Parts: sequence; structure tokens; C-alpha cells
Amino acid sequence: MATGQAARSTRTIVIAGVPAGLLQDDVMADILTIHFQKSRNNGGDVEEVTYPTRNKGVAYITFEDPEVVESVLEKDQHLLQDKRLPRLYPLTVTRYCQQAFLWVTSTLSMAVFRDRFVLEDLVEEMKKQSPALDFGPLEADGRISVQGSFPALTGLREFLLLKAKCLSEEDKREGKSHQRLRRKAQEHRGALEMRNSTRDAHRDKHVLVLDTDIYHYMRCFHPEAFQANDVVISGVTEGDITTVCIESAGRGSGAAPALRAKRTIEDCSAELQQLLWKERICFQEQGRGGKHRYRQLCERLEPHYPGVLLVPHDTHVDVIGTPADVLGFIEDVRKHSR
Repeated sequence: MATGQAARSTRTIVIAGVPAGLLQDDVMADILTIHFQKSRNNGGDVEEVTYPTRNKGVAYITFEDPEVVESVLEKDQHLLQDKRLPRLYPLTVTRYCQQAFLWVTSTLSMAVFRDRFVLEDLVEEMKKQSPALDFGPLEADGRISVQGSFPALTGLREFLLLKAKCLSEEDKREGKSHQRLRRKAQEHRGALEMRNSTRDAHRDKHVLVLDTDIYHYMRCFHPEAFQANDVVISGVTEGDITTVCIESAGRGSGAAPALRAKRTIEDCSAELQQLLWKERICFQEQGRGGKHRYRQLCERLEPHYPGVLLVPHDTHVDVIGTPADVLGFIEDVRKHSR
């Protein structure tokens, strides 16, 4: 990695929650510059604002002095305020080398709530509960697309799980059948494949929600996190989110092995979320031959970066690893493709 790139990353922060679509991009970039230059926001001289980016509502701010980064991060809350904006907008501010997977997309199925709620009203409640998330239109089948930071999506999931739990408790009080309760629980879990046997009812189960890229990185470089005695660990991927189910292997194994496995995966995921970075090599401007050459070049360079995970797609390749490895890999790809 070039020394200049490494130095620049120490002077850069990542901003999420920028109100997209309200103003022209250059106007929004100007508002961000003003906000992060003000002393009341612990700011300083801004060298560059990168907005828009490939992630909706995300911007990069590079300061002239790296000490300003520390000062800006110390502020408890950043509220974007300007006379050109209709209201205050809370911003999420992180280091450039942290929160690698800042913006993810998930499709939620609201059908399980259809019998108890007006879904449109529930969606409005979700928007108030999670103002930092961007909600798509509610589809006729009850599905809705949600975009935002991974922690915010996790918070929304916990909110919906609590709603579902309350419904189950109401059903019990009303004397509904055990089979209906089981069916509702299955619908709420969506893509998870739950066995309905009596034996499974006695197993200790835990569910974790991971960023899909981190899940794949763990599978590739830390497979031991998913290997434990007396437990069965399975994962179901839905877009940017992967749901991991951890359950005891048998009635006699007890709850302890599943809990240990859950903590191991949680600890590994939390550590990687602080260490990893992700960049994208896009093929949109390349013809079929150009795409093939780019893929071959990436595959040829991959052995030189043993800590990098390449995730190929039709239109791009995602590069995941430490900031130094990722930026070094991207620089090598650019250098060899000239």
C-alpha cells in the first residue's frame, strides 16, 4: 500500500445517515463541509468531502490534520443542521478503518403480523423506532426492503422479535393451539429451517445475526469459530445479513456448549468488524473480455494477499481484508491493469 494512502486513511472518517435525495449532491457536500469545520462540532479544516458514494446516505470526510479525527469522534452526537434542510439529522461517525460493513440491505417479511396489525401502521412504528434506516415500499406479500447500518438493522430485528414474542404470549393466554404457536414462530424466523420433531423441542437454540461478508470471512479464515463439540451450527444468508442458528446436538449435551459456541462467534465477529475493510472493483465500464481479464488478474494477485477474501459477482468483485491488504490489493490491480 502506498504511504500516502495509509496516511490519508488516518485523516478520514465515515459518515452515515446523510439525508439522501433532498438536495443536490454538491449542496449536501457543502453542508457536510460546513458542519465538520465548525469548532462547536469539534471540527477542523476539511481537505476533501467524498459524496455521494456507492452506499446511499454515506460520505467520507478527510481532514488536513489527523488530530481532528479524534476530536470529532469524541463528540457525543452529530446533528446535521442547515437552513436548507427541513429538520435536524443525526449522523453516525466512525473511523475510516472501522465499521467496515457500514451499510447493508435486508428484506423483511411482515406477513406474520398481518392478523394482528395493520402492516402500514407497523411500518410507520418501525420508522419511528429506527430513524437511521431507509425503508422501501411495503409489497403486497408483506415484504419490505430496509437499508442502513448493521447495528441499526440488528436493533430493528430485536424490536420485531419483541413484538413477535408479545404475540406468542397473547396466544398462550388466549389458549391457542401449540401447533399455531409453532407455525407463527417458524414464519417469523423466515428462511431458517426448523425441525418440528419432539426431540428438537428440547434442544437449546440460539440465533445470531451477522453481516454476510463477515460471515463468509469467518468461514474462510476462522472456520474453528463454527466448529464445536455437541452443537449444530447452520447459517442462512439473505442478502447482506446471515442468520446463524446454534443448537445443542442432543438432549444430554445441555445448554453450555451452545452458549460457548455463541460467545465464540460473537467475539470473533466483533473483532473482525473492527479490523476489516471492504472495497469494490466494478466492471460496469468493461466489456465481456475486460471483465474476464479483471477476474483473472484478481485471481492471479490473490495468493500475494493471503488475508484477503475475494467475493466475485457478475458486475464487480468485493475485496475484504485489513485496510492495508485491501488498499494494497486495489493498488496492485490498478497498476497491472494499465
